[in-house]
Amino acid sequence: MPAVARISVGAALMAAITVLVSSPMARADFVPGGNGTGSETQVEGGQGDGAISATAGAVVFDRSNNGSGPKAGPVSSATTWTPPACYYAPKYTPEQLQKYLEPIWEAGSTGYEWDAEQRDRYVEGHPYKDFNKDKAGEGYWWDSYVTPGRVGEPGALDCDEPIFWVDENDAPPADIPQAITPEMLAQLAYAEIRVPSTEVDLAPNGTTKVNLPTWMWLDGAEFKPVSVTASVPLLGIEATTTAVPVSVRIDPGTPDAETYPASGVCEIQNGRIGEPYAAGKANRTPPCGVKYLRSSGDHAYQLQATITWKIHWTGTGVANEQRLPDGTFGGEQDVVVQEIQAVNR
Repeated sequence: MPAVARISVGAALMAAITVLVSSPMARADFVPGGNGTGSETQVEGGQGDGAISATAGAVVFDRSNNGSGPKAGPVSSATTWTPPACYYAPKYTPEQLQKYLEPIWEAGSTGYEWDAEQRDRYVEGHPYKDFNKDKAGEGYWWDSYVTPGRVGEPGALDCDEPIFWVDENDAPPADIPQAITPEMLAQLAYAEIRVPSTEVDLAPNGTTKVNLPTWMWLDGAEFKPVSVTASVPLLGIEATTTAVPVSVRIDPGTPDAETYPASGVCEIQNGRIGEPYAAGKANRTPPCGVKYLRSSGDHAYQLQATITWKIHWTGTGVANEQRLPDGTFGGEQDVVVQEIQAVNR
C-alpha cells in the first residue's frame, strides 16, 4: 500500500483508540481487526489511572501495579534507547481482511496497478488464495501497528511490509524483525511505566536556615517497585516490566550548598531512601540531605530530586530476569533559605 494510504489508516486507528481508552466504560471482546478496522479496545475500572487493562491493537496492557497519583509520570531512559515505534502482530481474520481491502480497491484511490497487485497477492493465489478463507480459524493476517504516542515519528514508518499470513502456533517470518515477541512486549510495557512523584519530605520543611542541615527522605509507602504487563492473548505470550527504585540524586538548585552524602546520591536502604527527622537528631548528620551556605534572598532555590529506577523484565520463555535501560524521574520543589538572625543584648 502507498505510504499515504498506510499513514491515514494508522492515524485513524490511533484516534479511535484514544477515544475508546478515554472512556472507562468502554469494553469489547477482543477480536483482531474488529469490524475491519484493525483494532478493538477494552478498558476496566481499577487502580492508578482508572484502567486495569487497555488494548491497543493486539497488545493488552495490565496497569494494575503501575504507579499512581496526580504527579506520577513516565521514566526517561538513562540512554538514547526508546521502545519500538511500530510492530507487527495479528490484526485480521480472512473475512476481516476482505472487508478491509475490497472497499479500498473499489474506491480506486490507490491506482489500478496497485489494486491489481493486491488482488493477485491476496485473492488470485500469488501466494494467497481468496484471503486464505480455507484457513479460517487456523491463523491470522498480521499487519503493522504504531505504538500509542509514536504516530508521526520516522520510526513509525519502518513497518512497511505488506500484510502477511501466519498459521496458528507458527512463528512469523524470520526476516521481519519487528514481529511481536516477549522482549518487544517488555519494551512496550516500559513505555507504559508510571512512577510516583519524587517530591521529598524535608525537615525543616519549606523554609530552612543557612548552615543548618536539612534532612530529606521519601515516603516508603509510595516509594516501591511498580510494574506493567503487556500480552498478546491470541499468541499466548506476555512480558512484565518492573521498575525498582534504587537511589535519588539531589540537586540543591545552587552551587552554594553541600549535600549529604557528598556525592549527592542517596542509596535506598532497608526499603527507604533517607531517614525521617525526629526529636533528638538535631546534632546528627542526616544520611540524606543538604546544607545551604547562602540565603535564597527574596526567592527560593529549586531543589530537584531525581530518582533512578532499575528496570527488568520477565516473560514467556524467559527463565531469568532480563535488564532494560535504567530510567529516571525527577521533580522540583521550592526551598527558602534564610539567614540566622542573632539578637545581642
